[in-house]
Formats: sequence, structure tokens, C-alpha cells
Amino acid sequence: MTLSYASGRRTLIAAGAVLAVLALQAPAFAQTALAQARQPAPPSSDLTASSIIGQEPTGPSKPTPRGLDGHPDLTGYWKPLRNKGKPGGNIGKDQPGFKLPFTPAGEKALQYNLTQTVDPEAVCILGGIPRHNASGLPFEILHTPKRLATLYVYNTHRWVWIDGRKQDEDPEPRYFGNAVGHWEGDTLVIESAGFKDSKDGKLWIDENANPQSEKTRVVERWSRPDFDHISLHMTIDDPVYYTKPFTFERTWVHGKPGEGLTEYACNENNIDAHHIGPGPGPIGPDGNRGAGYDGKPLPDVPPPPEFYDK
Repeated sequence: MTLSYASGRRTLIAAGAVLAVLALQAPAFAQTALAQARQPAPPSSDLTASSIIGQEPTGPSKPTPRGLDGHPDLTGYWKPLRNKGKPGGNIGKDQPGFKLPFTPAGEKALQYNLTQTVDPEAVCILGGIPRHNASGLPFEILHTPKRLATLYVYNTHRWVWIDGRKQDEDPEPRYFGNAVGHWEGDTLVIESAGFKDSKDGKLWIDENANPQSEKTRVVERWSRPDFDHISLHMTIDDPVYYTKPFTFERTWVHGKPGEGLTEYACNENNIDAHHIGPGPGPIGPDGNRGAGYDGKPLPDVPPPPEFYDK
């Protein structure tokens, strides 16, 4: 295509006009960029007593995000909600009187943990599952159609395969067990087996020193009913330390824009709030270790030494 002199001249004039307009607008663009730079920074991801707990969102409900496979996308930074009248960090919070159904072996293992062991997380040992599901700390999920990663504050993670594979028949014992997942409608079901045992003094099932055996099987049912909420219904079956399976339920809310996991070095103890044992420290009649969930303020992180003397 050949342009005539006249049409070419009109094109050059038009281009020049555009450049002139851009030149006039440049200061405005610079002012806008400067104004944006002065905007308040996103919420800090550092963990403090005020930032750990989630708040129920206001406004209309937002729809559940979905992946390319059509299933709910569980990706997000999730902060726990307080449950009035329920203890925090206690795997027995949904049981009558917060009491777990111990076998004689379970009672013995509990007493051993209460009197002879230090909280494993206080000495940088992985909390594992189910304990991390009962934790009062936020966590983050990265979800792909074939694999799901849950990232925890203590610089550890759990992988869950959701590609249709079966569990290993003789898995190596692990703190998080050996987990595989499958979908039942919009619910992700995660089944775990092959756990380590509390008998070596390096594993508690929750903050209150309750035990867990190598025969434990855990079934988690995760759902995301809308953008801002993720819920768990968990069943724990441990025939060695408990007379029957028991359940645990809770809900988390999505963090604010800009929030997420921060760096944490366990060996530096830089945000640790654990009691250095033996045992978990005082547990109140409301089932709470230390600060309660029922309207009580959370301590600073880490709490002052006198916090454990109460």
C-alpha cells in the first residue's frame, strides 16, 4: 500500500498531535504515580495479637472462586475466627466438657506428655496434622488441580496429592502423615495415615498435650462456600489412644489484601509463644491453654514471662 503525499502528511500531523497531548499529560501521570506511592502500604503480614484473628467480612457475599477443573479454588491466606464458648488450640473443643474419649493407654500417654515432655513446637519440631488444624495461627493454601500445598507460620508445609492416586500401603511415618485427596462434589476430602507416635515424646495432637498414635487415621472435609470463608469438618480415628472416633470443626476467613505469611525462624524463637514445659502450662476449666477465646484478649507475641505464671 502506497500513501500519497497528502495522506502521509496528515498521518504525521496526527502523530505529532498525539505526542503533544502525551507531553502535556506527562506531569499529570507523574502526579498520579506520586499520589499512589504515598498511599498507605497494604496491611502488614507480621503476626501480632491483633492481626492473628480474622474478622467476619461486611457487605455482600462474593462467589466462590473456581479452578480450571470447575472445583472450588482453596487458594488464599486464611485467618481463624474466635468461637465464643469454645477453647482454642484444643482438639477436644467440640466434645462434651472438652473431654476426649481416652483408652487406658491414652490416659497414660497424656500423663506422660503432661509431666515428661516439652511442647514439640517450642523446640522447633513440626506440629503436624491434626494439630495445625486446631492452631490459632493463620495459614496459606496454594491450590493446583493436581496438588495442594498448605503453608504454615512455622516455615513448614504439607503437600496433598489430588490426582487420583491411592495411599501407600506401608507409608513412612510422618508428622503430617501421608495424605491424598479426592473431590466429593464441591468438598475436598483429604485422607491421611502413617503418622508418627506420641510415645517418643515428640508429637502432641494439639496445644494441650493430648497424644496421637501411629495407627491414627484422619479424614478432613474442606469446603469454600464463598470467597471469604473456608470450613473444615475433621474426623480423627485413633484406636490406640481413644475409644472411638471424634470430630472437630472450624471456619477461617480470608485475609485482607496484602496480608500473607511472613518469614519465621524457629531457632531464633522470634515469635514463639509456647510454654517451655514440661507439659503445656496451665489449662483452665474452659479448656484453654493460656489466653482463652471466650472474650479474653490475646497476649502479645511472644507473651511476657509472667503470662505463664498465672
